[in-house]
Amino acid sequence: MSRYFVGMTGASGQLYGERLVRALVAAGHEVDLALSPAATKVFPHELGHTVGKNGEKLGARLPAWLGEETAAHVRAFRCDAIEAPASSGTSGIRAVILCPCSMGTLARVAAGYSSNLVERAADVALKERRELVLVPRETPLSEIHLENLLRLRRLGAVVLPAMPGFYHLPRSIEDLVDHVVGKVLDALRIEHSVGARWEGMGKPATEDPGLEVDP
Repeated sequence: MSRYFVGMTGASGQLYGERLVRALVAAGHEVDLALSPAATKVFPHELGHTVGKNGEKLGARLPAWLGEETAAHVRAFRCDAIEAPASSGTSGIRAVILCPCSMGTLARVAAGYSSNLVERAADVALKERRELVLVPRETPLSEIHLENLLRLRRLGAVVLPAMPGFYHLPRSIEDLVDHVVGKVLDALRIEHSVGARWEGMGKPATEDPGLEVDP
């Protein structure tokens, strides 16, 4: 069992972060969770739970949000809790994942500017040479965005954009989200059954009753 830090930022795509937390716990791991200041505003809009200006209500919301069984393996921290374990290289956090990762957070991490717990956790991962996985969710990308992404990749971070594939013939939003979350788990080398894996073409698409193909 390992402990992972998941930082959710102000980018759209909070569902990616939720599914990742659930998947990490389901795989037998513990999760430290924090929301950036911007995420505390996007979170209730996309996931329906108010968490307070600094995420101070997040801990109390965990059972209603994730269910009691999953919540029991998640520790929630305020975004201004710079004293939290993930702020130190001695904390034993195995990896840090920013999911979703906004361009603002990305820029501050790339510059080594830690204005909150989420950014500090990423900074610690880089300095300790631990795994840092960034899941940016933005489009289109400016030259500044691309330069920051390249800088972080060269520093050792895994840049894993929220770009779901379609070869697995997704039937729901959950299928699309799981495709990306499965990629994150693969990057962390965690065994899982989240999302579909490529096994070749299999049956022709025309044999799928859910698809209509022009003759």
